[in-house]
Amino acid sequence: MYCLGYAASRYGVRLHAVCVLSNHFHLVLTDVRGNLPEFMLWLDGTLARGLNAYYGRCENFWAPGTYSRVELLDPAAVLEKMVYTLVNPVAAGLVGEGRQWPGVRSETLRGGFQRLQVQRPEFFFRERGDLPEAVEVVLEQPEALLLLDGQGGGERLHEAVRDKETEIREAFRAEGRRFLGREEVLRQSPRDSPLSCEPRHQLNPQVACRDAERRTRRLESIKSFLAAYREAFRKFAEGVRDVVFPAGTYWLRIHLGCLCADPAPG
Repeated sequence: MYCLGYAASRYGVRLHAVCVLSNHFHLVLTDVRGNLPEFMLWLDGTLARGLNAYYGRCENFWAPGTYSRVELLDPAAVLEKMVYTLVNPVAAGLVGEGRQWPGVRSETLRGGFQRLQVQRPEFFFRERGDLPEAVEVVLEQPEALLLLDGQGGGERLHEAVRDKETEIREAFRAEGRRFLGREEVLRQSPRDSPLSCEPRHQLNPQVACRDAERRTRRLESIKSFLAAYREAFRKFAEGVRDVVFPAGTYWLRIHLGCLCADPAPG
């Protein structure tokens, strides 16, 4: 939470939901300044170095190719992904209610926001280093939730999480399955490995939206961006330094000062 709060403040990211499980985490956020790559680089890199130091590890902390960014195009998709994030420990069969999860999990924001003061960890970080002794972590309702009909966004989210958790518990009972439970979760070793493998090469969606037409338009725009980027990169690699990359190009613009087209209005 310390790393998350500092990174959000540094890169201008608004946080809406977070849940950290044993070997992955979920975030729902708004990238206000278009700094998501740098935000994720700092957050993942600092977590990896810090936790490797804490556990006395030296190999890769994150598995290659596991990063997934999904753009949420409408309020329904935002609500759905926030619910998915907050019920993740229940869906995984770890605890019967999300609030029982002993790790990091944000609240359902019934009051509109959650505000936490988090002290800098006593390991890894230098006592007189550049990072502050404490950071404030603010989780707030995304504007998209306020656009949904009916109740306020926080109440709508709270009820949706409650209903989803009830649905999962009923499915577990029907199948004769049980939840691991908070105490058993805490007894697990960080060096344990799962006995089964997760299926690989599954779909990795880039957008989420209930409106099929809007989703298709956005996917077409991503396809057009990639085609324009590849063509510009080909010319740049051949020595053309005044080539204009499409709007949305990040690394080459930030680190090499490459020319980029202006974003479309709106």
